[in-house]
Amino acid sequence: MQKNIKGTSKNSDLLGKHGRTQKRSVQAVHEHSSTSATADKKTIFRGAFNLYLAEGLGTFMLVFAGTGAIVMNDLSGGAISHAGIAITFGLIVLAVIYTYGDISGAHINPAVTIAFWLAKRFPAQHVLPYILAQSVGAITGSLTIKILFPDHQTLGATLPNIGIWQVFILELLLTWWLMTTILRVSQGAKEKGLVAGIVIGAVVGLEAMFAGPASGASMNPARSLGPGLISGNIETLWLYIAAPICGAGLAVITCRWVSGDRCCSGNPQTEHESIEN
Repeated sequence: MQKNIKGTSKNSDLLGKHGRTQKRSVQAVHEHSSTSATADKKTIFRGAFNLYLAEGLGTFMLVFAGTGAIVMNDLSGGAISHAGIAITFGLIVLAVIYTYGDISGAHINPAVTIAFWLAKRFPAQHVLPYILAQSVGAITGSLTIKILFPDHQTLGATLPNIGIWQVFILELLLTWWLMTTILRVSQGAKEKGLVAGIVIGAVVGLEAMFAGPASGASMNPARSLGPGLISGNIETLWLYIAAPICGAGLAVITCRWVSGDRCCSGNPQTEHESIEN
């Protein structure tokens, strides 16, 4: 009987040791899982932050260079010229696409971001952060111009030189044209993607060249928001926010009519992850 008790006691000790060992193993696995989860969260946060920072910096560059050219032209008595301003906008868009395109997609335009989302080629959870980053970048760009040239009245704001509804329709059509081009050159063969920045920059420059004297050829709510807010020219700002968004949305519709499912066949999460990587 005593032997049985001793045997049972030994078995209990062995089970107790095994249980404690198993408990420590479970704790170690749990701690490792927690550490991995924390590391994954940090990686995700850092990746998202990089996207938003790239959009903010890219939009800053656009507003600083584009509206800076307008201000410089005014202060120099026309040394840059209207053609020079249009070329500046086209070239800065081209430069930003090749600088940040592989990081964030270089939307640098809330209307473009919204249109990509409508086309199911951009994840919904990043739409508002992108727009916020673009807006902050644009405002910061205009603040910089204001610091450099405090006496300039408009800071390159987009102001209508024709009727309000004429401007609305013109900006809508300009953005439709631009977004249609973006949708078509941002997918398909690799060779097409390599020249995307050149094509998109050329369209921006072309539209600014012929439509700039009438409406300012904004095609971009952020480009108008920055100088409009900082200079106080906000009476017609709604035009340059609403019309480009409507025009970009119309581009998605017509792209579907022309290209069918090929226009909007991308997986937004997959495409976005490829940008992050």
